[in-house]
Order: sequence, then C-alpha cells, then structure tokens
Amino acid sequence: MLDVATLPPLEIAPRIGRLAARLAGEGVDSLLVTRLPNVRYLTGFTGSAGMLLVGSDGDAVLVTDGRYAEQSVDQIKAAGVTARVEVRLTAADQTAALVAAVADGGRRAVGLEAHGVTWAHQRELAAAFAPVETVPVGTFVEDLRRAKDPGEIARIAAACAIADDAFAAILPKLGSGITEREFALALEFAMRERGASGNSFDPIIASGPNGSKPHARPSTRVIEHNELIVCDFGCIVDGYCSDMTRTVSVGDPGAEARHLYDVVLQAQQAGRDAVRADADVVAVDAACRDIIAEHGWRERFAHGTGHGVGLEIHEAPRVATSGRGSLVVGDIVTVEPGVYLPGVGGVRIEDTLVVTATGGDALTHTPKDLIL
Repeated sequence: MLDVATLPPLEIAPRIGRLAARLAGEGVDSLLVTRLPNVRYLTGFTGSAGMLLVGSDGDAVLVTDGRYAEQSVDQIKAAGVTARVEVRLTAADQTAALVAAVADGGRRAVGLEAHGVTWAHQRELAAAFAPVETVPVGTFVEDLRRAKDPGEIARIAAACAIADDAFAAILPKLGSGITEREFALALEFAMRERGASGNSFDPIIASGPNGSKPHARPSTRVIEHNELIVCDFGCIVDGYCSDMTRTVSVGDPGAEARHLYDVVLQAQQAGRDAVRADADVVAVDAACRDIIAEHGWRERFAHGTGHGVGLEIHEAPRVATSGRGSLVVGDIVTVEPGVYLPGVGGVRIEDTLVVTATGGDALTHTPKDLIL
C-alpha cells in the first residue's frame, strides 16, 4: 500500500508569491480565491469550507469555520505558507472578516474568480465590500496550476500506478458473469486497497451496446464474451487525480470491432507522438481526429482529444478543436480519442502524459491488448 510520506514534498510555499506577482502585473491589488482546489493549491488547506484573500503585496488571509480551526493552522504551517487564519462560525461573519482584511490592507478593488462565483454570491460580496469595487478576474490560479512541480507529478504518477495495478488484478473477473456495476465497485475497492482515497471520477464501464455512449454509467448489464468493453477510470492520491481508458474484449469481438480498435489505437499513438512543449493543442487534437476522419468516422469522435489532470480531473489545457494555446513543460494531459458506433459499441484508448521539451512521457502503463 502506498505511503504518501515517501513521495517528494509539494512546493506549496512559493505559490502565493507567484500569484501576487501576477496580480501586480495585471493591475489587480487583491484576489478573493473561492474555488476550493485553488485554495488547496495555494495553502495546502484541504477543508471543505474556506476563502483566501491574496494581495498583490503577498499578504494572505484564509477565512474558514470552526470545524477547521486547528486543521487550517496545522496544514498551512506544514506547507510553509505565510498566511493569517481567521475562524468565523457563520457565513456572514466570514464575509465580515474578509471585508475587514480588505479595509486593513487598503485595497481599492477585490478580484473575484469569475468562473467560480455564482451570480448570487457575487451580488452578496459586492454589497459587503462596497464602496470597494469587486471585479471579475480570469483563471489566474488555474494558470499557475498548469505546470506541475515534481511533488505533483509524483502524486499523479502514483495514482496512475495504483490504477494500473488494480485494473490488472481484477481483469480476470470480466469473464466470470460480472455486471458492469459490480466490476466498477471491484475496481474502486482494488484502488483503495492500494492506497487511493477514492475515485477521481465516476468510472465508466460500458460493455457491448452500452459502449456507444461515451459517458455511459455502469449498469446491471452482465458483461458478455466477444464484445467491446470500455473501461475509463482513475483514482486520487493526496488530492491528485489519475485518468486512463482501456477497451478490451473477453474473446474475439469480430472483424468490425477489431478494425475499429485498430483505427483508434493508431489515432491515439499519433496524438501521443504529437505531445511536446510548444505543440499547439488544436494540432494535437487534429493528429488523432484526422486519422479517424480518414476512416469515415469523424462524426463518431464526439469529444475532445484530451484535457489537463491535477487536483481536478479536468483542468487546463483543453486539447480539442476548441482549445487555445500550446502545451508547456510540466503540463499533464490525457490523449483519449474514441469512436462510438450504435449497434457495434465503442472504443476509447487513453493515457495520461507529462509534457517535456521533446515529447510526452506516459504515466499510465497498462498494456493495450484488445483480446484478453
């Protein structure tokens, strides 16, 4: 079973300083961080309630409730982060503590994470901070989160290794009359046994005709021999996610299914080969999509080629026709083309890779053998 203490430490302490420099460069004198993954990234605090006010001068205040009075202080100290903790029992008192911190810091405006604040919460905060202005701010913290440090990469790699090992251990169950739901539960248990804290998303176990639905939920359908089975799953290690898909069959699924599998496998390899620092994300997507289109299945590849992975299962960058920008060293992305044919089933093959200057190093290592 994995011992997280054996992994390289996370480099949390410098992150608030990097965010503060970004704020200063953008002409914003403070940011209220309300998205919990961002709070965790900046402070190491893992509680379910907390807001972090960061000034462009590097001053930081974490506001949370009484459940986390000790935990918040302990985790921030362990992370080497310099931030004041304010514990307030009610939401109104927590907002009041933030208003006081803004006033004490002489802030002229408070940036709000536009993608993470509801309209109702924005109105509430605008009224509370007045006459200090509240302004919408983009993905400042998520931009910092893209390039992973060695500790982050190690945790994602550990989650991938657990998923690899757990899947290999329970693969023989596929031929035993097990249902999709039973297999999904067995997979989760096997990953938890090996040290994962849980699934990084609800797993997809889609057999036979269910495989033509890209996000099918595990059902009570018994998994049969000689049919395609799409298995998309991942787990969490110390907050960091893994993601992998394999498509397999217990016995020969037939010539049409084998051809479908071979095309997706070729497309996935082309996408993997396209991954490297400075590669345009649309070009990586096209490397997969063009091969599938050549075989007449462009419309059956109904999702993006990949996405970033980290504290959340879907992070920047988006590797898709609608993506923007280029990959950077330290990005961790998936490459997961798929084709879904009603009446036949589906094939999706996915690996998680860390981006380097010269390519993409795979963190998922389960073999890609179709027939078990």
